[in-house]
Amino acid sequence: MTDKIQLPPARYEYGGDEFVFVELDQAMSLEANFAGMAVTNALREEAIDGVVDICPSNASYMVQVDPDRIDPRDLVTELRRLEASVGTLPEDYVLKTRVVDVPVLFNDPWSHETLMRFRDRHQDPEATDLEYAARINGFDGMQGVIDAMTSAPWIVTMLGFVPGLPFCYQLVPRERQIQVPKYVRPRTDTPERTFGFGGAFAVVYPVRGAGGYQMFGMAPAPVFDLSQSLPDFAEDISFPKANDVLRYRAIDMAEFEATRAEVEAGTFRYRIREAEFEPAALLADPDAVNRELLEVLYR
Repeated sequence: MTDKIQLPPARYEYGGDEFVFVELDQAMSLEANFAGMAVTNALREEAIDGVVDICPSNASYMVQVDPDRIDPRDLVTELRRLEASVGTLPEDYVLKTRVVDVPVLFNDPWSHETLMRFRDRHQDPEATDLEYAARINGFDGMQGVIDAMTSAPWIVTMLGFVPGLPFCYQLVPRERQIQVPKYVRPRTDTPERTFGFGGAFAVVYPVRGAGGYQMFGMAPAPVFDLSQSLPDFAEDISFPKANDVLRYRAIDMAEFEATRAEVEAGTFRYRIREAEFEPAALLADPDAVNRELLEVLYR
């Protein structure tokens, strides 16, 4: 049996009379993120009158309220109650999630062309982003860091920056986390669907635009569909959801082009499986839980 996940007392702040911000920990950790998920999920289930929106983040969350229906101070009292009841994540707390296969073409020509245009803004102008990431993380070459990123799934800790962008944290112990800094100066261009990496977070850029994360590859399938023409976007223009578990899977150019053809034909579907796991069990034996999640995804 494992001990309960203990965190420092949460910090509560007010944003005018419409927002309550709650910081669970100053550093990102799976423990803090799981605790935030537990509290915000419980808050949704309570359906408290006056709660307008709930926005979970990596190690914090924010709640918007209608002050004519609930006093923010009363909401804080409710949040402290929820923190006391689920914020320590008892051993038997179960997280219900979707496990999703997300194909990625690493070292693709499109992000490669873009990153080469911005070498003057990079820490190592003589190396590509993947080569740089492999070196500073102690791998012999690009394949080593790719294997590490694709060997274990990632959990979507929050959506942000632009609509549909999933911040993903790998479900491995902290000593196995891959970490890279952002560019010294941001780029003015990043292709749509670029697989990026900054700090310990992996992302897929939903749309073309500026960016500062290292560029490692390209996803053939979108995470954002404003037209909602693809079946997986029927209910929302953004596909990822907080709590989703994503398995980034390395593919070759042939699969990339085949998947792009399905997207353009409007027939593409993500491989999705419903699953659940105990965060305490994951923290105690991440490799075992990750194997179980991947078995659910690919069986």
